[in-house]
Amino acid sequence: MTDVIDELHRRGLIAQTTDEEALRAHLAAGPVTYYCGFDPTAPSLHVGHLVQFMVLRALQRAGHRPIVLVGGATGLIGDPRPSAERQLNDRATVAGWVDSIRRQVAPFLDLPAEREGLAAPVYVDNLTWTEPLSAIDFLRDLGKHFRVGRMLAKEAVSARLNSEAGISYTEFSYQILQANDFHELHRRHGCTLQSGGSDQWGNLTAGIDLVRRTEGATVHALSTQLVTKSDGTKFGKSEGGSVWLDPALTSPYAFFQFWLNADDADARTWLPLFSERPAEEVSAVLAESAERPASRAAQRALAEELTLLVHGPEELRQAEAAGRALFGRDDLTSLGPETLGAALREAGSVTLDGETPSVAQLLQRTGLASSLSDARRTVKEGGAYLNNERVTDADAVPQEAEWLPGGWLVLRRGKRAVAGVQRAG
Repeated sequence: MTDVIDELHRRGLIAQTTDEEALRAHLAAGPVTYYCGFDPTAPSLHVGHLVQFMVLRALQRAGHRPIVLVGGATGLIGDPRPSAERQLNDRATVAGWVDSIRRQVAPFLDLPAEREGLAAPVYVDNLTWTEPLSAIDFLRDLGKHFRVGRMLAKEAVSARLNSEAGISYTEFSYQILQANDFHELHRRHGCTLQSGGSDQWGNLTAGIDLVRRTEGATVHALSTQLVTKSDGTKFGKSEGGSVWLDPALTSPYAFFQFWLNADDADARTWLPLFSERPAEEVSAVLAESAERPASRAAQRALAEELTLLVHGPEELRQAEAAGRALFGRDDLTSLGPETLGAALREAGSVTLDGETPSVAQLLQRTGLASSLSDARRTVKEGGAYLNNERVTDADAVPQEAEWLPGGWLVLRRGKRAVAGVQRAG
């Protein structure tokens, strides 16, 4: 067994542990079964969840067995937020999200197990053991082990108690349900370690205490740092909203561009967290990024590695090709219509209904030019491109043969400003 705790520390993935020396000894003693839970509060996970998968994968590579819990029960309740009560989703919606997230997370842990003979993951839904609980069982068998004072001390709970919104018993009881998950996984699968975000620390320790009280066993927990952006905005957000792992919600191209467009300081902070390259390679990329920021070495490493991990080699190839093609460094016709469309929608696009305007009018309509006179001046100065071909006539109307697969035109002003035009229907 490798000392995976050292690796997690090196990468900045550990915020807290219950007893680090005891945990090291426990991991070194033999294969450990460990788990992390994900509540289905949307049809997809987002990039913020990748931190937990980095921990799951590191422990799996060190020879331990992962359990991935998708919370069909806790997803119906919702972990308390500091500001307001969560909206409760209906059972059918949550069940559908459980299925979609289960399918989404499988490639993160299944493929390494098949390739390298590592411990295969176990997938569970906490609705399996939570739904049969009666109210009496919940209160007698679980509730008696929890002290209200400790439950009130949880940060999200105390914040809500001091707010106008208050907190319902439904959300207040969430920590009991999560603690019971650890208890059930310990009983059913011999699970002895739980990981989660640092904002989950109160729930993690509640589970440890419940296992100790009910089973007389010692189990462990570790939490990860919450990832932030240097400008104070929330990690995992772009102009279009959350950056999802589901390609139907965030295209592989947009996913690739999220990492590629990261601020230099953010990229250097995030690279050790998310990269599974050897330490010396990460150090080399960080050094290059610091010495030559224009190379965007850290951003490119993140974009390539995480797009490959989440979406696979073909989608990575298409995302990279789309970036080159949009800016004139590759053939636009080499892109599939879905990749081209995703890239242009991300860059900004307009839809035409009716006759096709002139190039000058299209430059204005897409916002690449502020006015028709600005558009004409851009063409005259040689700065306007249609499908990567320089435009010489501002009044030219794109011909049928110039429309790309999916009904797209690619307009570009200079080297960096790109927009798409799509035909309606």
